[in-house]
Amino acid sequence: MMGAEIKWPTKRLSELAEFKNGVNYNKSSFGKGIKVVGVSDFQNYTKPRYDELDQINPEGIVTERNILHDGDIVFVRSNGNRELIGRSLFIEQPPEEVTHSAFTIRLRFNTRDVHPKFYAYCFRTPIIRQGLTASGGGTNISNLNQDILNSLEVPFPPLPVQQRIAGILSAYDERIENNQRRIRILEDMARSLYREWFVHFRYPGHESVPLVDSPLGQIPQGWEVKPFSALASYVNGYPFKPVQLGSEGKPIIKIKELKAGIVADTPRNLGDEIPEKYTIHDGYVLFSWSADLESYLWMGGEGLLNQHLFNVVPFEGISRAFCFHALKESMPRFRALSLGATMHHIKRSALDQVFTLLPPAALRKRFEVFVEPMHQQLITLTKHVENLRRTRDLLLPRLLSGQINF
Repeated sequence: MMGAEIKWPTKRLSELAEFKNGVNYNKSSFGKGIKVVGVSDFQNYTKPRYDELDQINPEGIVTERNILHDGDIVFVRSNGNRELIGRSLFIEQPPEEVTHSAFTIRLRFNTRDVHPKFYAYCFRTPIIRQGLTASGGGTNISNLNQDILNSLEVPFPPLPVQQRIAGILSAYDERIENNQRRIRILEDMARSLYREWFVHFRYPGHESVPLVDSPLGQIPQGWEVKPFSALASYVNGYPFKPVQLGSEGKPIIKIKELKAGIVADTPRNLGDEIPEKYTIHDGYVLFSWSADLESYLWMGGEGLLNQHLFNVVPFEGISRAFCFHALKESMPRFRALSLGATMHHIKRSALDQVFTLLPPAALRKRFEVFVEPMHQQLITLTKHVENLRRTRDLLLPRLLSGQINF
């Protein structure tokens, strides 16, 4: 089905690998035991984030045949969102025993003529996605099954070529992962500093400042208790209509973009004049008050803010850095006030009901001197990651189709 697009010989996956569906479990199975890869763990990742996986009790559910091995590839088999079906994660030297849910399929190669990492990259290309779509009858597949995977044709270059291609692409992924590690460290450092100074009150000079009573308990003398409505204004995003959406123009920032950044299928404004107050830039603080209920430091470049998101605009004398970390620390209290049985949302009145501490201006300024450079570095590293991904994704189909010679 793909021979015209690929210069290498092709083979059916059934000649190279075997498949197995994941394990069935329910809510009562969650707890300490064995980590499990579920559909929610795929997102835009290439490998599982093992420290974020849920655990289930394996007794009566998981057997040795359900344990993932080095070199396995796991696919999303079934999900209400068809865009997720067919996404894959590569299992590379898992740090502990891991299994996978019944909504996924595990591929395991049974020949030494393949380099598993090469095929992990293959399954992320449009070429393979088109093959899955063709197997599903020409539309987005609603379920991926073993028959579809068995019949899928994949490129089959010589083993040394597979290894070379995987090595080239791995170099990009390693640099991406290194930058992502640095991003996580900087995020932890900035949040830890906020907590150390403004939650635990271990700020420079705290020894000489007495504690006094307040509605939030004892706080340092000279600090104020303020509702979040007193720190900033909260500009709700623009209510874009479907007729305003296209593939060109400024990207429209929704909850999806807060998590994954601006991607190829991000809708854009067709050119209608949108008031300037809805334009956001790097370093802006965004508050998702519906569904997601989280605060974000935006690092994705210029865009237009969609409804259900607040642009947090600090009042004079208060920085975005302070607002961001104060909101981040207070999100559990906002969530406790959320409404809705399935799609949770926070009323604007919650901004008057959730309180935070406002330290003296001099101490806030000292905090900003440390944290704002960290935020700038976060933005720079995020841009590096985006550029590396873009370059890798442009190179990926050309390498895998044989368009680039070795």
